[in-house]
Amino acid sequence: MIVTLIVVCEVGFWVLLAAGLAARYLLKMPRTGIALLLCEPLLEVLLLVVTAIDLKNGADPSWKHGLAALYIGYTVGHGHRTVKWLDGHAAHRFGGAPPPPKPPRYGMARARHEGRVWLGSVVAAAVASGLLFLAALYVGEDGNTDGLYGWMFVAWRAAGIHGLIALTYAIWPKKAPEKAPEKAPEESSAVPARDPEHVPDLLVRRTGKDEEQV
Repeated sequence: MIVTLIVVCEVGFWVLLAAGLAARYLLKMPRTGIALLLCEPLLEVLLLVVTAIDLKNGADPSWKHGLAALYIGYTVGHGHRTVKWLDGHAAHRFGGAPPPPKPPRYGMARARHEGRVWLGSVVAAAVASGLLFLAALYVGEDGNTDGLYGWMFVAWRAAGIHGLIALTYAIWPKKAPEKAPEKAPEESSAVPARDPEHVPDLLVRRTGKDEEQV
């Protein structure tokens, strides 16, 4: 049931996101669009409540409960960035707004960007760990909580790996490709054209000189 609900929440996230953007930009109903976008956190609340009820009914803590906590944490840490990115492209495509700025690709600007994305992973791990810890307290010492604590390790290991990847952009900044030097404009060797109005006079003068020489 928990796994099915996770799939439903994931599908519902994208359905609400598409419906909210369509109402906001295609149907010109911005308030309705914002209301639909604000309904997305309710999916995570629903998943949290169902997970707690499942544990209360005597279900043994398993990987399903850990996966639910990780999903909620990921949505909290990175969901807003996904919504903002898609909203910027929808505003540009359907609302006439300028194209959203692209993330930096080179140098320390890219390193700072990757660091901000990594902070989202830290938030995700913290939220997941908090939920798992509360679930372990809820189950109590009599229950098997090893699986819940194991998922806490999974969450922080993923955040640590992401942090190492982000750190590489600061240690070895990606350099922008060098631009080819601009060539200096070559001087034209062609004789500048004369004014067409004076061409007949020049021909007459030249012809007269030739006749005198003859």
